[in-house]
Amino acid sequence: MSGIASKLQHDREKAQGIGGYTQAVNYYNQDYQALRTDCLERGRLFEDDSFEAVTSSLGYKDLGPNSSKVRGITWQRPKDLCRNPKFIIEEATRTDICQGALGDCWLLAAIASLTLNKQVLSHVVPPNQSFGDNYAGIFHFQFWQFGEWVNVVVDDRLPTRDGELLFLHSADGSEFWSALLEKAYAKLNGCYEALSGGSTTEGFEDFTGGIAEKHDLQKARPNLFKIIRKALDRGSLLGCSINITSAADSEAVTFRKLVKGHAYSLTGAEQVVYRGDEVQLIRLRNPWGQVEWNGAWSDNSTEWRYVGAEDRDRLTKRSEDGEFWMSFSDFLRQYSTLEICNLTPDALTDEYKKWALSQFEEGWRRGSTAGGCRNFPDTFWKNPQFVIKLDKEDDDPNDGERGCTVIVGLMQKYKRRMRKMGEDLEFMGFAIYEFSGSRQVHMKKRFFQTNCSEARSETFTNTREVCNRFCLPPGEYLIIPSTFKPDHNADFYLRVFSEKQADFQYVIST
Repeated sequence: MSGIASKLQHDREKAQGIGGYTQAVNYYNQDYQALRTDCLERGRLFEDDSFEAVTSSLGYKDLGPNSSKVRGITWQRPKDLCRNPKFIIEEATRTDICQGALGDCWLLAAIASLTLNKQVLSHVVPPNQSFGDNYAGIFHFQFWQFGEWVNVVVDDRLPTRDGELLFLHSADGSEFWSALLEKAYAKLNGCYEALSGGSTTEGFEDFTGGIAEKHDLQKARPNLFKIIRKALDRGSLLGCSINITSAADSEAVTFRKLVKGHAYSLTGAEQVVYRGDEVQLIRLRNPWGQVEWNGAWSDNSTEWRYVGAEDRDRLTKRSEDGEFWMSFSDFLRQYSTLEICNLTPDALTDEYKKWALSQFEEGWRRGSTAGGCRNFPDTFWKNPQFVIKLDKEDDDPNDGERGCTVIVGLMQKYKRRMRKMGEDLEFMGFAIYEFSGSRQVHMKKRFFQTNCSEARSETFTNTREVCNRFCLPPGEYLIIPSTFKPDHNADFYLRVFSEKQADFQYVIST
C-alpha cells in the first residue's frame, strides 16, 4: 500500500474509533483472544515469533549478541521459576516494582504511579489474566502510542540468570504482572535495551494517552495553585518529588519526614479559613503508605484547632496512611518538581470536566518540509504550519489571567524503537505566531521576517516531547514545529489541549 493510501486507510480507521481508548489496535495484528484459544485447543503454550526468546530481543549494544552481559541468560516461564506463580497477588502495589539490571527507573516510577490509580491500571493491565485455569503462556497489555492505543501480546518467557529474573520483578518472587508489563513495553520499543534512559512523563503518557507538563517549583507560576485545582477537577494525575544532589540522598528521610528522590502523588487542593485568613492547602500521598510530613497542617498539628469544624471533619483523617496536608507555601519550599498528566476526554468519565483535544500527525522531510528553527530564515517558512482559532476565553480565569489556556505538546515518533538502527532524538521545538489571513495559504519567508512569535517552547531539546502551557488572547494563531537544524528527517505528533473547543487545521503547502 502506498504512503498516501496507507494514511487514508489510517484516517478512516481513526474516524471509526479504531485505535481509540475502547478499541485498541492489535500490535503486529496479533489478536490475544484468537491466539490464546488456538493454544488451548492445540494443548501448547504460546511462543511469540514477533518477539522471540533470543539475544536480539535483549538489546543491540550493552545487551547485544557480543556483549559479556548476556552470558548465562536463559529465558524461562514463571512456572519454571516457582511452584505457584501468580499474575497479581491481591492487588498491584508499588512493592511489585523492583528494578533489575536495566536503566529504566523512569519507567518503573511511572508504573509505581500507575498502581495508585486503579482505573488507569486496569486499562493498561487488562483484568482476568492468570496462571490458573486456561493458562496458555500468553498475556496482553495496552499502551498509548502517538495518538492511538495498541494491544501488545507477549509470551511469558522471561530473561533470567541463575534462576532469577534479570530485569523488573516483584518483591514477592511468585508475582509476575510487572515483569510481563516491562516485556510488553520492550517489545513495543524493539528490545529491552531500548528502555534505558528516559523521563517519567514518557511513561505517564504511554499509560494514559495524556499530555504531561512539568513545573519547576522554584520558579512556580503565580497561578499554580489554581492550575492544580483545575487539573484535579479534570481527573489529571499529579506527582511531585524532591530533587537529590547525590546518590546518598536517594530516599533519604528529612527532619520533617519527607523522602528525597521519591515520587509522591498530589491528591487534593483546598482553601480553608484559619484565624480569619484564607490558607491554601495541598494534600499529598506517600505511596509507601507511611512516613508522613510532620510540619504545619500535618495530621496532629495544632493548626487544625483553628479551622471550622466542618472543614476539619471533612479534611482530616489523623491516621498513619501515607496521606497528609501541608500549606501550599510549604509545598513550594519543600518540593522541587510537579508533574501534571492531563488526560484525554475519552479516558475520563462524565464526572470530570474535560479538555478539548486537537491533534495532527506530520513529518519533517529533507529538501522540502525540514526547514529548521528561526536561526535559518531562508528555510524556516518551509516547516509544516498549523492554524488554531481560539474563540472564547476560559470560564474561570487563573487569578485574573484572562485569556485562552492551551497546552501544546510536540512529540517525535518511533525514535526509541529506532535506537538499534543508530537513530537518535532530534533537537526540536515550536513557535506560535498571531495570525490573520487565509487559512489555506502557507505563510512564506516574508511573514516570518516581519512578525515576532507570540509564544514558543522554552528551548529546543532532544527529548521525546516538548510541552508548554500558555494563556493567549482570543484570536487565530499559527503553530510552527521544527527541528533545530534544517534537513533532518523525523515524524512528529502535534496536539493541543484547550479549555474550550478550538478549530485546528493543517495548512497545506502550495
